[in-house]
Amino acid sequence: MRVFITGGAGFIGSHLATRFLDRGDRVLVLDDLSTGSMDNIAHLAGREGFEHRIGSALDVPLVAECLDRCDVTVHLAAAVGVRLIVERPVHTIETNIRATEVVLAAAAKKQKPVLLASTSEVYGKSAKLPFGEDDDLQLGPTTHSRWAYACSKALDEWLGLAYHREKGVPVTVVRFFNTVGPRQTGRYGMVLPTFAAQALAGDPITVYGNGTQSRCFGHVQDAVEALLRLLDTPACIGGVFNVGSDEEVTMLRLAELVREAAGSDSRITLVPYEAAYAEGFEDMQRRVPDLAKLERAVGFRPRTPLSTIIADVVADQRGRRAAR
Repeated sequence: MRVFITGGAGFIGSHLATRFLDRGDRVLVLDDLSTGSMDNIAHLAGREGFEHRIGSALDVPLVAECLDRCDVTVHLAAAVGVRLIVERPVHTIETNIRATEVVLAAAAKKQKPVLLASTSEVYGKSAKLPFGEDDDLQLGPTTHSRWAYACSKALDEWLGLAYHREKGVPVTVVRFFNTVGPRQTGRYGMVLPTFAAQALAGDPITVYGNGTQSRCFGHVQDAVEALLRLLDTPACIGGVFNVGSDEEVTMLRLAELVREAAGSDSRITLVPYEAAYAEGFEDMQRRVPDLAKLERAVGFRPRTPLSTIIADVVADQRGRRAAR
């Protein structure tokens, strides 16, 4: 199979490219390197079946060319990270919506399958837990840029499903829940690599808010396995699937676990959101996925324990420090 991955030099995309190549597929990666990095795919250089192009998913002719050469597209290119989203809302909205439109329009011409990446952020302020794929979405006011990402990705989903229903494009949507692991950086506000880097440096581990807010962190290799199974299961076309772990942890406890794994004596510091973001920032207290639909569809649910995930992230950050 020939696979086209937009955002393929990013964190998830680089791991996915590796798995495709390992099982004998050919991979074409497109990335503009705005948040991705050539370092993420350096280990793939020279491998048979691997090719990369530096360019934007907004480039209509380039996307059409790449998509035409492949059998399936995994659309991962997007603006990511809380800090980037809050600080550059125009970039977030334009990049997410327009790039998805470009990919879907190209796919519609040849009726080629698209796996469309979305996010747990679309559940917004919902208090119904765990989050099920058919639950109502509840977003905050348009005056807060924090909701621009959630809204843009929800629109991506609607657009993808509309292309499927109206134009017959084989589209499958995945909602990622805090996917973490090696190669992820804290550059745009990703919490686990940030905690690990702070702990290893002996710096204060900064927890925003009161630390009681909780999340579920899934290992990137589990996410990749879920994506491969979804792509290999035609019955999943036209569906929306949560992908992540349902092992919940508070941010304060996460900071403690990271400090222990790093063998660090860093103190844990609570930082008010208003001290970190220029505009009012509203965080969600809990975010837990219902994974039953994924398990029924493909016979798999992510199970890597949080302790292993933390150990992998700490080891990755330690390696980065040693390489400086």
